[in-house]
This record gives sequence, C-alpha cells and structure tokens, in this order.
Amino acid sequence: MEPISRRNFTAAAVGALTGALGGGPAAARERLPEQFRGMWAATVANLDWPSAPGLGVPEQRAELLALLDSAVDRRLNAVLLQVRPAADAFWPSRYEPWSRYLTGTQGRDPGWDPLGHAVREAHRRGLELHAWCNPYRVSVQPDPGMLAPGHPARRHPDWVVEYGGQLYYNPGLPAVRGFVREAMLDAVRRYPVDGLHFDDYFYPYPVAGEEFDDADAYQAYGSGFPDRAAWRRHNVDLLVWETAARIKRLRPGARFGISPFGVWRNDSADPRGSRTAAGIQSYDDLYADSRGWVRRGWLDYVCPQLYWNIGLAAADYAKLVPWWSDAVDGTGVHLYIGEALYRQEAPGQPAAWQNPGELSRHLAFDRSWPQVLGNVYFSARDVIADPSGAMARVVADHYPTRARPPR
Repeated sequence: MEPISRRNFTAAAVGALTGALGGGPAAARERLPEQFRGMWAATVANLDWPSAPGLGVPEQRAELLALLDSAVDRRLNAVLLQVRPAADAFWPSRYEPWSRYLTGTQGRDPGWDPLGHAVREAHRRGLELHAWCNPYRVSVQPDPGMLAPGHPARRHPDWVVEYGGQLYYNPGLPAVRGFVREAMLDAVRRYPVDGLHFDDYFYPYPVAGEEFDDADAYQAYGSGFPDRAAWRRHNVDLLVWETAARIKRLRPGARFGISPFGVWRNDSADPRGSRTAAGIQSYDDLYADSRGWVRRGWLDYVCPQLYWNIGLAAADYAKLVPWWSDAVDGTGVHLYIGEALYRQEAPGQPAAWQNPGELSRHLAFDRSWPQVLGNVYFSARDVIADPSGAMARVVADHYPTRARPPR
C-alpha cells in the first residue's frame, strides 16, 4: 500500500462532525440513526497501517490520520485498530515490547504513542476507537530468538507452543491467561478507548498433520473434564469471562466485543448449529464457544466474520445472519456483521464476488433482521482504496446520513 497523504480538516468541520455524532445538543443527536459502522485496521504484517515498518513519525501520523479521515468520508463511526497484533504493543506497554510493525525492530521505541494519538484523533472526528488485540499469538515465525530481549515469551519459554510455523502462548496455563489478560487490559486502563476487541484466533486454526502440544498442561490442569476439547474450551471461556468482568471495573463505559469465525457449529454436529457445512467450526476447531458467550451475556457485542456470499452452499450468508440473529435474541448482546470487503472483485473469488453489488446485497438482506445493528468491514485498505467501488456503493445505497453507534 502506498503512503497516504493527510487530508486537511478545519476545526469547524471537526467540531460540527463531533457534535453530530454525539458531542452536540440532544436534538442533533436524535436526528441520526443508530447503527454501528466500523472497519478493521490491521497492523500485523503492516496490512493496513503503517504501510511499512520504519517510517518516520510524521509519515506514520499522516497515514493514521488519513485512515481516520477515510472512515469519516465513508460515513463510518468506528475504527477497530489492531494494537496488540503479536504479543507486542502500539503503546508504551508495561507488559510487552513495542511492535516491530512500527520500527522494524521489536522493542524499539517509535518516538510517539500511536494508541494515545489514535484515540484522541478518532474522538476529534466523532469516531469510536476500539483496541483490537490478538490474545495468544506470540510471533508469525517460529524462532523465539527473534523476539526482543526480555520478551515475556523468552523469559517464560514454558509458556510457548510452536505450531504451524508460528509461536503461541499456551491457553491452558493459568499464568498465561492472567498475563495476556492484564497485558490487553493495560490499554483499557490507560486510554479512554471505546472498546476492547478480540479477533477469531484463540487456539490456532488447525494445521494438517500437526498437534498443538499442550499435553503437559492438560495433565496438570485438565482433571475433571471429559476430554481435552472440553478443557480447552473452558480455558478460552475463562479468558473471555474474566476479561469481561475486569473491563466493567476498569472502564465501565468501554465495551467488550469479539469477532469469531462465522460458523459456531454445523447443524450436522449440533441441532443448535447453523444450516451450513463449513470445514471449520469455532466450537470444535478453535475451542471458542462463541454462542455460549453470547447466551451467557458476557459480551457487549459480537461481530461474526460472515465472509461468504449469499447462496454459497457450504456457508450461506443468508442462512448465517438469521442464525446469529436468533443467537443474540433476548441477550442484550449487540450483533454486528463482519463483511469481506476484500473479496469484492478479487482474483480467484467466486462469481458472486465479481459483482460489485454483492456487499450492498448483504446490507439489504440484513434489514429483515432487526437484531442486526451494524456491519464492520475488513479491512481499512479496501475501505480507503475501494478498487471495486463496492464500498462506495454501500455508502450510496445504505448510508445516506451519518449514524451514531448504538448503546
């Protein structure tokens, strides 16, 4: 992605927008619809921001502000910014080193506070800023020696499992769970973020022919469970429940949301599951009981990644939206649908995605389900560049005015 130049915002324009989205008179706020309109801004591998490691502070800031400005231009109202992509940080963390995606070297101070700056500038524009964290990924490569000196994973090698050419913290160790929880909550404690957000990676996605080596942890802590799968789900449940409880104490106004893989279970595996035939099921393969978290009311919002087209046999968007609507019904948990903007007209994607109107069809379908309170787009680079014109079409068809996030 090419470096992005900053657009100029006048103080009057920023003030007017902020007032319209919640900082102005009650009458102005009431004129706006309530709808969550977000985008994920990924920092892992410099996917969305910064465009490359090692840019100077002015360039990093300019790209960040251009990203926020683009969200405003598209009439979005929330940015889910990845601030802990791999056991590292985009703020001066008390627990983990600076991210290498900032400077090119993990642990090197970038010379500014990206998360603090992002929160301030998002709020100036009337945008919510949710701190997006990956709980257990340590590194996208397998060598612990490549981590920064003093990295927690180097101090505690017994916490780490190599799997699929990457490093992960072992979710089965109570010490790991406590550490990653507090490392993520450090952002909530220190900054007025609007939410803490987890993505879909809990136990890693299965790799053919490999076993996630947590046998010692299971032997030490798995008594009382019928099998290792039940124990693994319990480990993830504890992280979710404890994080939810801690957020409420640390920053009551901040929300807790998760964007799980879009299929909890197929109905062939569980009569409560969706009418799908997905090759991955979050409950069985990632040990993530996303439906359970919703039904128990542990989350403020759930944002399932429904990255499939309408009519896809294995995982039909038009079958999954009703299933998730039923899952949240009566729980008080908000439902926002994760949308695969990146698939629009991309090479190798199914024929449905070659139609630039596919995404707009999704939002039109969502109107039939009152439980759907918004949509989130992956990812920011596609929101900004919009090579297919699909995002512009969504805005033209569905976002005639700005909106305020539902509460």
